[in-house]
Amino acid sequence: MGSDVTELFVVIAVVMVALIFDFTNGFHDSANAMAGPVATGALRPRTAVILAAVLNLVGACLSTEVAKTISGGFFDEELITVSIILAGLVGAIIWNLLTWLLGLPSSSSHALFGGLIGAVIVGAGFASVHGWVIVSKVLLPAIVAPLVAGIGAALATMLAYRITRRTPSGHSNTGFKYGQAFTASLVALAHGTSDGQKTMGVITLVLIAANLQPPDTGPQPWVILSAGIAIGLGTYSGGWRIMRMLGKGVVEIETPQGAASGAASTATILSSAHLGFGLSTTHVATGSILGSGVGRRDAEVRWGVARKMVFAWLLTLPGSGLVGGAAGLLANRGLAGVIALLVLLAGTCLVIWAFSRPNKISRHNVTDSREVLVLASPRQAEYVNDPRGDAVTKPKKNKKHKAKSAA
Repeated sequence: MGSDVTELFVVIAVVMVALIFDFTNGFHDSANAMAGPVATGALRPRTAVILAAVLNLVGACLSTEVAKTISGGFFDEELITVSIILAGLVGAIIWNLLTWLLGLPSSSSHALFGGLIGAVIVGAGFASVHGWVIVSKVLLPAIVAPLVAGIGAALATMLAYRITRRTPSGHSNTGFKYGQAFTASLVALAHGTSDGQKTMGVITLVLIAANLQPPDTGPQPWVILSAGIAIGLGTYSGGWRIMRMLGKGVVEIETPQGAASGAASTATILSSAHLGFGLSTTHVATGSILGSGVGRRDAEVRWGVARKMVFAWLLTLPGSGLVGGAAGLLANRGLAGVIALLVLLAGTCLVIWAFSRPNKISRHNVTDSREVLVLASPRQAEYVNDPRGDAVTKPKKNKKHKAKSAA
């Protein structure tokens, strides 16, 4: 009886942690849909996150193909324990919060996959990981999808400017603002169908590991609803740090670019979700924004920032995997280890939150491009925040840069 109660406690704890991850996924990835329209003024910041939250919830309830891939494709279900899944989730949450603190649009999906892979390897061995499924469903889409979205966005942007080159700018901008709001809404819906399902798959994997659900079955209705609500609430909270970096740090987006990049992102994400790929919507959205910069002739694409983002992408799987593996060492020590891991997670979250307070970013300053580019090279970052939160001009290395800044 005591062991049954202990196991039920651990299952409930893991389900709650999974929903916490889903919440972090929401605010970490809200920029994927709404960075563009917020940056251009097509949508007000608060309106944007409310719209994205509702559409994330709706999208999460539309399909379960990705959830089935995670719950029944990545790992050997017979070797997976509930504590292993908990360790993987802890790795994903900590990585998500660290990259959020730095304003990096890294992949929540890859953080989840990396955390789970690391924890599974430590707890059950390499043989329990289905390597080919990881390669075909995660790694290949990570390479192909951003390229496809970027090329699509570049072509759509060039076409948009070509069609409207003789149209008065006021009329075309108004039309593109409506178009950008529409395509951003589609991205939010697509994000729900993709990322919302990942937590469903993890919870389903927990229930299967605890023998509370038959193997090779999909998520139950309560799992679908709770995961959709969690990611919607996370999206509503904003994720302003990453939204400002994606909307202002890589390319200064105009409304035609925003509409084009949103359309390209939507098509890529929905296609991948239909095929059951564990796609990173962050990679797709960033690829689309970069592509829109390439497609606009006079756009300034900050390739230095883009390179550092790609570097963060490359670090996400191994980085979260190491955190998940370390958490797995603790989780495997029985109930005491599980409790210690939960306390460690709570403490880490509080520390990261405390570090974020001195340089708070909210809906009130998310569009202030003077305070951006913490990741940019010195030549690109014209402004930084002083300790009081006011924007100050960054000292230039020589007179040439000073004159350029003044101009």
